[in-house]
Amino acid sequence: MTGIFEHWPNRITALRFVGSLVLFILFALNATELPQQSWYFPVCFWLFVITALTDFLDGWMARRDNHITAFGRIADPFVDKVLVLGSMIFLATMEWSREYLPAWIVVTVLARELLVTGIRGYVESLGKEFPADWFGKIKMVVQCFAIGSVLSLDGLPWSDLLHGWIVILSHVLVWATLFTSVGSGLSYVIKTSGVLSESSK
Repeated sequence: MTGIFEHWPNRITALRFVGSLVLFILFALNATELPQQSWYFPVCFWLFVITALTDFLDGWMARRDNHITAFGRIADPFVDKVLVLGSMIFLATMEWSREYLPAWIVVTVLARELLVTGIRGYVESLGKEFPADWFGKIKMVVQCFAIGSVLSLDGLPWSDLLHGWIVILSHVLVWATLFTSVGSGLSYVIKTSGVLSESSK
């Protein structure tokens, strides 16, 4: 295989995108009797977990084998946002999950992503680098844990006692998602202010 899919990191990124689409199809079928099937929630949970975890795999392989490509730099964060934001939007609208993930929190997270994408594009148009910082990476991890915890409520065979604790954990992680999203967005704004100040000198 040649071209952009010659190396495994790019192949894994493409497979992550396909996994995201399959997950969204399952979510979209939520309006039918499908969620009453015993396999529905476990499949949704494990599909999200595997798709999210492979983000670390393709990045690690790209750095290990020095297969960092323009496609990977664009597609990898794009697929991350598709998976996370798409999952959050569906969870905020479906009857069985929206109590855990209010729509206003999803809108706030989406606004943060749009703001940072716009800032990054502008800064890079000035010929300056705008890499993701540690706060942004923590935000991504917290978001994945929040989504995974909500999906695990019916996706894993918790006992009644553990299920109660996972409900609490899900709420905590969703609020942590809000705080880390807003906090990382502010950190990028502050960083951008410094870059623009240096450019104006």
